[in-house]
Amino acid sequence: MSDFLNVSTSLTGRRWVGPTADHDRHAELLTQRTALPLPLCQTLARRGISPEEAERFLAPKLKDLLPDPRGLKDMEAAAGRFLAAVKRGERIAVFADYDVDGGSSAALLLTWLRQMGRRATLYIPDRIDEGYGPNDAAMAALARDHDLIVCVDCGTLSHGPIAAAKGADVIVLDHHLGAETLPDCAAVVNPNRQDESGELAHLCAATVVFLMLVEVNRRMRAEGTTGPDLMAMLDLVALATVADVAPLIGVNRALVRQGLKVMARRERIGLRALADVARMDSAPTSYSLGFLLGPRINAGGRIGAADLGARLLATDDPAEAQALAERLDALNSERREIETMVRADALAQAETRGLETPLVWAAGDGWHPGVVGIVASRLKEATNRPAIVIGFDAEGIGKGSGRSVSGVDLGASIQRLAQEGLLLKGGGHKMAAGLTLRRDMLEPAMARLSDLLAKQGAGAAGPADLMLDGMLMPGAASLDLVARLDAAGPYGASAPAPRFAFCDCAIHFARRIGESHLKISFSDGIGPRLEAIAFGAYDTPLGAGLEGHGGARFHLAGRLELNSWGGRQSVQLRLEDAAPA
Repeated sequence: MSDFLNVSTSLTGRRWVGPTADHDRHAELLTQRTALPLPLCQTLARRGISPEEAERFLAPKLKDLLPDPRGLKDMEAAAGRFLAAVKRGERIAVFADYDVDGGSSAALLLTWLRQMGRRATLYIPDRIDEGYGPNDAAMAALARDHDLIVCVDCGTLSHGPIAAAKGADVIVLDHHLGAETLPDCAAVVNPNRQDESGELAHLCAATVVFLMLVEVNRRMRAEGTTGPDLMAMLDLVALATVADVAPLIGVNRALVRQGLKVMARRERIGLRALADVARMDSAPTSYSLGFLLGPRINAGGRIGAADLGARLLATDDPAEAQALAERLDALNSERREIETMVRADALAQAETRGLETPLVWAAGDGWHPGVVGIVASRLKEATNRPAIVIGFDAEGIGKGSGRSVSGVDLGASIQRLAQEGLLLKGGGHKMAAGLTLRRDMLEPAMARLSDLLAKQGAGAAGPADLMLDGMLMPGAASLDLVARLDAAGPYGASAPAPRFAFCDCAIHFARRIGESHLKISFSDGIGPRLEAIAFGAYDTPLGAGLEGHGGARFHLAGRLELNSWGGRQSVQLRLEDAAPA
């Protein structure tokens, strides 16, 4: 495959890869058969959409894509037991993970129950003191005061803690990888159980919870009663799907599209308050969910009280929502400061060890367990390799998080290490995993993990190639085109936003914004100028290279987006890379 525009090494050290000849032919066919703009057809071609599928893909209907909940094992048992508890007025507890998916899952149940005139106890474990998932003491205590415990976004591997919940029934609604045996409880609904087909393996936990409520509502309708409006709860499902980096394909894409519409109505008090403190001044997008709202909701579980995010999402009290949103915003700022310190140490350590191995990892004393996952994500992005970051406490116990790259199943490898006795515990899913180990286990575990990941192809690639959908002229970057491209979204995991190259352009204006961002305007000398923003440009050679352009011409690459300012909208390029023309 030849380098696109002959760019083998860009200013950020990447090779540009354009569409293949087959891709171009497919895009041309789409244009001829649908009369849609070529840039949009290039995006559809990359997704493998045929001319016959294009209209349906651009306007997906949830009713056509939502799976029958009863297709998941144990779903009927879970829905039946949950509905029975509601009817009998039983005491219900919700045990949730401390991240956005767990908080959203819990909020779905709490909101549904409140609308049915019922209340439930929310329990979210402390990340540091209790760690991930159910533990014996917490489950035993909940069982003494409740008839039913619903574990959301956790529980699939919690055989002991669930056995400790004596006297209460337990339902597990999860999506993390299952083991060969399941806990002994009323139901384990999980598309990643080993005895599932894997067709729904891309669902996050909140979607599993949503599907159970769909089945509960169906049963209520069959009995002549009406349940709460589930469509109005899709904002929570969308938030969890994006924040948990679930692939935006199939039903996930439809759920997020519809959820963003629900969120735009600003009816959920907690999300409205959080959007305001995050200074969101335009309609929500998948970017808003993943980078503005998600990190703030996660901040409570990372460095504050673990239940803050779930409480915010579930509350119907405006005063409480405002207080929780402000506290989460402050905690998020504190989290960023902690992350910056840990990231610098981890990157220095990983560089010393070498960044060309199948696995990039770092470990340190006192590194806050609430930020190791974020730092692992940063290492993965910087190296295009799976990354693990571990923080050790004073007793020599390390808690770590890992992030993977496309095509490399990190969760399965971590689970295998735990089975082999190289970890105290570990699990997760393909793209993210957690682990706990003693200090003496560190080197053997990382060496074994590196071997397992190498067999999956980790480390075979250099810096991530920049994949481009085609070329555009600056004059073609219109508001109508951006709206058309948005119709093929939302974009995110497994559905990257379309990226275009602008060929042989002159830079008319270049200015540093803040500490590390760059603002430019450019043109091809034929049409109008186009403005671009490059976030974090000065963290790479991109910023200095373009600011000091000296009149040279460049190929520029990035994503088109709307820029709203002073009530007016314009098109700008989210600039990601450049190369001398």
